[in-house]
Amino acid sequence: MSASPIVRMQTSMGQIAIELNTEKAPISSENFLSYVRDGFYEQTIFHRVIPNFMIQGGGFTPQMKQKKTKAEIKNEANNGLLNARGTLAMARTQVVDSATCQFFINLVDNDFLNHKAPTPNGYGYAVFGKVTEGMEVVDEIAKVATGNFGHHQDVPKDAVIIQSVSIDE
Repeated sequence: MSASPIVRMQTSMGQIAIELNTEKAPISSENFLSYVRDGFYEQTIFHRVIPNFMIQGGGFTPQMKQKKTKAEIKNEANNGLLNARGTLAMARTQVVDSATCQFFINLVDNDFLNHKAPTPNGYGYAVFGKVTEGMEVVDEIAKVATGNFGHHQDVPKDAVIIQSVSIDE
């Protein structure tokens, strides 16, 4: 496999190609690839869409049922990669090392998500790839109507489904 694997994500709104940065984010990249190889992301959705911020997916079914994940991984936010428009980063809770399967694509430069300090509030979110094709698809996803679903906010009213994800060999 190449040093910078390309992952193709077919969504219900079009295809997105993502180049992973295995050099600067080896843990996050390998974690993402392991979920891809397992077929985990197929029939998951972008469950959180916030215009001028990001679209988040990879953890819920179209019925908003959360999928069982693998173990949490180490946060690589201090790798020098920035949360710039079109980059892919690991989603997590307030706990620094809590990322599992969920990821987000930055719609704008989100400097406030970058690593600033080795503290819980300053650690940031680990960027591990970038969209190389299909940013127009990402921008279309960002325009869908959203609402609340249970305690979740910013959920697309019509599911944006990740139909398949493959790795270019």
